[in-house]
Amino acid sequence: MRIWLIGAAGLCLAGVASGAMATPDHEAGTPLSPAEAAGAWTLESGGHSLCMIKLEARPAGAGYAAQAQPSCRQTLGGEAAGWKPTHDGMSLVTADGASLLRFARWSNSLFVSHQASGVDVQLRRGQ
Repeated sequence: MRIWLIGAAGLCLAGVASGAMATPDHEAGTPLSPAEAAGAWTLESGGHSLCMIKLEARPAGAGYAAQAQPSCRQTLGGEAAGWKPTHDGMSLVTADGASLLRFARWSNSLFVSHQASGVDVQLRRGQ
């Protein structure tokens, strides 16, 4: 009985290591498309949710439309009016297209902006 349990655990670990039980994420480091972006995102830092941002697939200004809660301004350094794809993720932009904060894509639902302070800012899909 003991040998069987160890064998079953070994098979499970082998399956995880080979990726057989996990869905691969081939999106890390790729631009965010408008269709993928549409919806609610949470801006986080230091393990805390800061505010909500709604990204849209509708063209606006120099990119696509975005609506950010007023409480996002401090973290973003201004008012986000839109977003645009970058070579490895996306950038939140002002109404005139100036970049506020650039995010690298880590997965299908997580974007990270490394800050000089050492406290990263994350953008996560959902509320």
